[in-house]
Amino acid sequence: MTVLKPAQFLMIPGPTPVPPAILEILARHPIGHRSTEMSAIIGDVTQQLKELGETEADALILTGSGTMAMEAAIINTISPGDKVLCLVNGVFGARWVKVAQAYGAQVVTLESVPGTAIDVDQLANHLAQDKDKSIKVVIVTHNETSTGVMNDIRRIAHLVKKHGALSIVDAVTSFAAVRIPIDEWMVDVLVTGSQKALMLPPGLSIVFFGQRAWAAQATAKTHKFYLDLARCKKSSDANTTPFTPNVSFICALQKSLQLIKEEGISKVQNRHLTMKTMLRAGLRSMGLKLLVDDENASPTITAILPPGKITVAEIRKALKEDYNIIVADGQEDLQGKIFRIGHMGYVFERDILMTIACLDAILKKMGHANLSELSISAALQAGLKTNEQSVK
Repeated sequence: MTVLKPAQFLMIPGPTPVPPAILEILARHPIGHRSTEMSAIIGDVTQQLKELGETEADALILTGSGTMAMEAAIINTISPGDKVLCLVNGVFGARWVKVAQAYGAQVVTLESVPGTAIDVDQLANHLAQDKDKSIKVVIVTHNETSTGVMNDIRRIAHLVKKHGALSIVDAVTSFAAVRIPIDEWMVDVLVTGSQKALMLPPGLSIVFFGQRAWAAQATAKTHKFYLDLARCKKSSDANTTPFTPNVSFICALQKSLQLIKEEGISKVQNRHLTMKTMLRAGLRSMGLKLLVDDENASPTITAILPPGKITVAEIRKALKEDYNIIVADGQEDLQGKIFRIGHMGYVFERDILMTIACLDAILKKMGHANLSELSISAALQAGLKTNEQSVK
């Protein structure tokens, strides 16, 4: 017998909820990938992506996950034996190390404790000591999803440009939710994926590739075929793709970009800031501790320490069973030590208040004694204050 219950709601770092208008497009019969109609869509999507990224760099659409974009960024900019500096402050920074090593790079790391941002002054010193310019590429994760830390990409990319190396930025969980003026910040390569703030299911990745990156690509000796970005650019310039793409997802991406434009890009970005401040205020009012300080906190993902003797597993299970809300566990060394609430893409202030209220309710049932009855009020007040500041 089927039991009627609330629809499952994803409050994880991705996949994120998908708007009905996008689901409707995904349900349509696919069109021909070599048709004039599809070419028009690819051309429009490419231009809208460049506008969103505030860039003249090429926006190349790949069929695959964000990790595919990471791999494409590596193999199109390095040769085996090249020295690559990976800035690591969590699981996804560490993934770059593994990808670069898989293709023969000589990888060095600059690490910070998970939950803290990359030390930009330490990076400056590291680059200054590289007198012979042996570092060819510097890689950094903008928004470290495993902890909810936002790194200072503007300062980092400027330092890398001054040094002469290429910068590669992982913006999988920040692009579209946060303003990233790619050209102004001097980012050479930026990658992102469809299943985060772009509000699609997993299946597409995007690589923004600038002029300095193309110069490196021309001499990169790493073997490639499907992910040869020179081949992708040649096709993209003709509003097509070198191989069969995920037609339905590209059509849905066009709708996603239209929805973002209709809401207003700055309003989308302010909404994410508002949700962050609302959630953090509500959590703190319950007596919960947050992993990341306010200065470096992500607008799209928040990591929380469980209170007292209540476990992460118990919290996640209760939210799912009582309210069908899904939140994420920590990853690797932080598994079972934190839980993570995503707030990106098709998520609004209402959803933050709902999550706070439901978390409040289950913690009360579990006997957490440090609860404030004002968690919703605290969140609302924080949201109002953030909105007022954004208007100013």
